[in-house]
Amino acid sequence: MKIDKYIGQSGFISRRKANVLIDEKRVLVNGKVASVSTNIKEGDLILIDGKELKVKEYVPTYIVYNKPKGIECTSEKIANNIIDAIGHEQNIYPVGRLDKDSEGLILLTNHSEIIDKIANSEHGHEKEYIVTLNLPVRKQFLKEISEGILLKGEKVRTKPCGVSLEPNAKRIFRITLTQGLNRQIRRMCNAYDYQVIKLQRVRVMNIKLEKLKIGEWRALTKEELDGLFAVLN
Repeated sequence: MKIDKYIGQSGFISRRKANVLIDEKRVLVNGKVASVSTNIKEGDLILIDGKELKVKEYVPTYIVYNKPKGIECTSEKIANNIIDAIGHEQNIYPVGRLDKDSEGLILLTNHSEIIDKIANSEHGHEKEYIVTLNLPVRKQFLKEISEGILLKGEKVRTKPCGVSLEPNAKRIFRITLTQGLNRQIRRMCNAYDYQVIKLQRVRVMNIKLEKLKIGEWRALTKEELDGLFAVLN
C-alpha cells in the first residue's frame, strides 16, 4: 500500500494532506525519508514529525448521514465538523460536500478509491434535492433551469437537469443534478431573485435518505452497496 493511502486510512490526516507532509519530507519510513512512491508493508516503522504513526484495524465502512444545517462537511479539526458529529469508530471521510447551510444525505466512507468516483462531477452521477423558496415557483424558472443557464462567474452554462414542482406546494420544487458547481442550486435560484429557505439533499445515485432522521446515520445495506459498485466498477 502506498504511503499516502496508508496515512489516510490511519485517521491521522487525510490522504491529500499526507502528500503535503511527504513533499515536505516530514515522513520517515524505517528511518528513511518517504516519497510518494514509497510502499508500506507489515512491520514498517512510520514517523511523522518524529512521532510514531499508529493505525487502527481497517474495516471497510460505508454510511449515509442525514446532515443537519450547521455541520461542516470536513475532516478538519474545526467546530461542528462532520467527523466529530458522527463519532464513528472508523476513520471515515465525507464523499463530496454539502454546504453548511444545507441539510440531508451525505455519504461517508474509509474506502478512498470510491470517494472521487462518486464525488467528481465529471462522472455525471445523480444527486437529488428538495428546495424551498421564499416565493412561489414560476413555471418559466423551472423550464429555464432545466435547460441550463449561465451563472455569474462561470464560462459555461449549467447542464440540463430534471426539475418538478412538489405536489400541493407552491414554493417547493425537486431538482436532480449531474454536476456540482459551488453552491449551484442557490446561485441558480438567486439568478431569478429567489432566496433558498431550505435545501435538502435526498438522494445520491441509488442511495436514498427516506426515513433517516436528521442528525442520524446508518450503514449502507448490501443491496445499496451492490447497486453502488455496479455503477462505479
